[in-house]
Amino acid sequence: MKFQLKKIVAVVVIAISLFSCSNNEEIITGEGNLKLEFDNTYGTANFAFNTEYTNSNGEKIKATQLKYIVSNIVLTKADGTTFTYPKSSSYFIVDEATLASQILNLSAIPAGDYVGVKFGIGVDRAQWELGATGQGDFLATAQTASMMWNWTGGYKFVNFEGSFTSPTVTTARNYRVHTGKTMVNNVENYNYAEIAITFPSIAKVRTTITPQVHILADAKKVIDGTNKIVLSEGTTADIMGGHA
Repeated sequence: MKFQLKKIVAVVVIAISLFSCSNNEEIITGEGNLKLEFDNTYGTANFAFNTEYTNSNGEKIKATQLKYIVSNIVLTKADGTTFTYPKSSSYFIVDEATLASQILNLSAIPAGDYVGVKFGIGVDRAQWELGATGQGDFLATAQTASMMWNWTGGYKFVNFEGSFTSPTVTTARNYRVHTGKTMVNNVENYNYAEIAITFPSIAKVRTTITPQVHILADAKKVIDGTNKIVLSEGTTADIMGGHA
């Protein structure tokens, strides 16, 4: 399954500041912080566990879990230059059940005017190929969060679970959408994706200003987007590889 997050995000930038002023002769020096907030929705509705949502094919779902890995953050300045967040610190698990995980606190950002961000969903192949000993603390974090199958299977980039009913499935049945390194007809799909977002306004990172970028991520489009998954097809609704 190809997780098209780049089609399902909206962004708001909020400046959190102790002091803020407009000065055309401002000399920008030092470092500051920036926050990336991931706010999940289901279509136009706020996302909440055990709340019924209806898909375009008439299926009604209730989610019990939504987690995904955000990685490899690169910020773009107004002058076109970029700052790559240190790779060793650039792997995060966003968990709907844990409020603190939904805000990524990025520190030691060179002060500047930032106009965009690029990030990955999942763990890039180069990182995975470093082997278990090359993962640092994130390997244990992912294992504890159930964001791995096993070392050979690799990381789960997205973990989206719950139950559903449909016109043909009247007794609630569980579904599980786990995507990462999967196989289709004995061909490996790594499924790591990168998303680039342009901010609607400048995020001014200063020693005294911490901007917060608010990203709305539409979980509905994981299964009911451009490529629709009919959960009621077949005897199980485990989406972990194959055509779906």
